[in-house]
Amino acid sequence: MRILDRQSVGRLLARRGARMAEAEAAVRPILEAVRRRGDRALLEYARRFDGFTGRSVAVPAATLRAARRALDPAFRAALQTSARNIRAFAQAQMPGEWMRQIQPGLRAGQIVRPLETVAAYIPAGRYPLPSTLLMTAIPAQVAGVPNICVACPKPVAEVHGAAAFLGLSHVFQMGGAQAIAAFAFGTRTVPRAGRIVGPGNIYVAAAKRLLAGETGIDFVAGPTEILILASEGDPRYLAADILAQAEHDVDASAILLTTSKRLAASVSQEVDRQLATLPTAAVARQALDRNSAIVLVRSLADGIAVANQFAPEHLSIPDHSLLRAVKNAGSVFIGPHSPEAAGDYASGPNHVLPTSGAARIRGGLSVTDFLKVISVQELSPAALARLAPAIATLARAEGLEAHARSVEVRGRTGLQPVRQRSQKDRLP
Repeated sequence: MRILDRQSVGRLLARRGARMAEAEAAVRPILEAVRRRGDRALLEYARRFDGFTGRSVAVPAATLRAARRALDPAFRAALQTSARNIRAFAQAQMPGEWMRQIQPGLRAGQIVRPLETVAAYIPAGRYPLPSTLLMTAIPAQVAGVPNICVACPKPVAEVHGAAAFLGLSHVFQMGGAQAIAAFAFGTRTVPRAGRIVGPGNIYVAAAKRLLAGETGIDFVAGPTEILILASEGDPRYLAADILAQAEHDVDASAILLTTSKRLAASVSQEVDRQLATLPTAAVARQALDRNSAIVLVRSLADGIAVANQFAPEHLSIPDHSLLRAVKNAGSVFIGPHSPEAAGDYASGPNHVLPTSGAARIRGGLSVTDFLKVISVQELSPAALARLAPAIATLARAEGLEAHARSVEVRGRTGLQPVRQRSQKDRLP
């Protein structure tokens, strides 16, 4: 694995621009066809791109039940462990409802409501990803979304079994831009979704980007990435974490920032040693050669500055002392016993994370992606009277006379105060 100096980091971290313009041009006709012709277009593309042979993309309930019954006991136990932690973390993220007095006679607060229908896209390219099904569906369940849909173009039995394990019934065998379009517009078979979440290839990303105004999305994801910061440590651990990221995809990026030349050399040698027995070495080696490196930095503080500039999807730091300095990251892993793979599967925080610098503006998928936080306000006559001069002045400064009059008319008519509500009428 190559070792670079600090001066080379800019070139390394300048992500190769995804072929997004080409992808958008390719998917536009697909989106329009599904918008106009619904299920007919959806089936045509499913047969052309995914080899689909059925009459409907809807997966029968009997297929899901059979897949659940056939789950290997060890896999079922792993699902239970992972689901328990994902659910607990999502529950901790839930915003609360509240109502409080801002000033005498003025109460304001918020209520929280779930989206009606959401869709989770589960990729099925090089590797099946039942873990992504857990990460996308469980937060939606915690949020209280009544209709959770799942799309997977070539689902393995574990994906169907995991869906049944979670009690999901709206599962569709479809993928690519056509699946995103079906959820965005709705068809006779596929419900229209208020938000589409989950990773996918560049064509899925392009479709989400083009349809972001038609429906809600989580973010437009690019190739996966990790940035590891270390001045010391076990080279075996660091090399294993680098390879765990590199095996995802030939476009994946794994970067180690270190202050130690000795550690850099040891990790480079250890990567080569572990590659020799890695079944996914063909993919990992390309990712290492194309997009990955060990970079020598001046200090850990310098490394954190590089990390904040890069805004990585995954950031690994050696201890808590550096956490305060972290500004941009999708998810942070602290210490030698917090590998990124733990977050991918079972520790609880979501593994659907922003890539390509999107961590500068948001974190990973969370329960709040499936919720609406709605503000609430209630004013007494006296409270409105106190605010009336400010309201009327601001309204007239904006040229909105009716706004001002809508407040002043209440002062002239002298409306009686509303009755005191009983305790059961009150919002939390």
